Amino acid sequence: MISFTSAEINAWVVAFFFPLARILALLASAPPFNNIGLPTRVRLVLGLAIAIAITPVLPKIPAVDPASGLGLLILAQQLVIGFALGFSLRLVFSDVDLAGNAISNLMGIGFATSFDPQSAAQTPVISEFLGMLALLTFMAINGHLMVIATLTQSFSVLPIGTASLANASWLNIANAGGIIFSYAVLLSLPVLVALLITNIALGVLVRVAPQLNLFAIGFPVTILLGFAALLVSMTHLSAPLQQMFEFGLQSMLGYFVIK
Repeated sequence: MISFTSAEINAWVVAFFFPLARILALLASAPPFNNIGLPTRVRLVLGLAIAIAITPVLPKIPAVDPASGLGLLILAQQLVIGFALGFSLRLVFSDVDLAGNAISNLMGIGFATSFDPQSAAQTPVISEFLGMLALLTFMAINGHLMVIATLTQSFSVLPIGTASLANASWLNIANAGGIIFSYAVLLSLPVLVALLITNIALGVLVRVAPQLNLFAIGFPVTILLGFAALLVSMTHLSAPLQQMFEFGLQSMLGYFVIK
């Protein structure tokens, strides 16, 4: 008769359950897996499949009782690390959303919104379009597979155990918020410059010919030139988008410091 001790059962549970917690937390927060259009059951099955595949090659996990205080603390730590990994990558896609908002507002069509399944909210159509373009580009370069590979690597860089993260880790993630503005300006700069020149030209035209109706002329001209500038700039978006994705994947592990 085959029998197992409670220590052996706890070791098997720990070896699978702690990695699964980090994996599910990342799938719930990292693009493209956090898309609201992806059913929860699919994310759960995907998380289980990843955990089963990578558990045999993970570093040795300390033998702790999963129901003890230390076990619950390690579980909470894995959830926080998983959400932080996903948040680091989500910042990259927030750059695209912010760039789309800036372009929409300057073009004067910020009121034209649609439902965004990614954020489950109403967003400007330009932001929605650029977000879908960025997501498709990310999938085209196998970004989703890179996310899973980075997740697997995180268990070697941030092993499961009692070691805690230094305060500098969370400070690095907080400071990463400034990157949103820098990359958003980089993406929207061609369109913003074109619209700025357009507004200056319209201002000079109104001063020269005050009888012209600024709203009747300026509104359609601004929208037309805005779409034209966006169309021209789209042919050059692949390089900055790939640079942003590369930075996002590197930042998933680059922000963390072990005490």
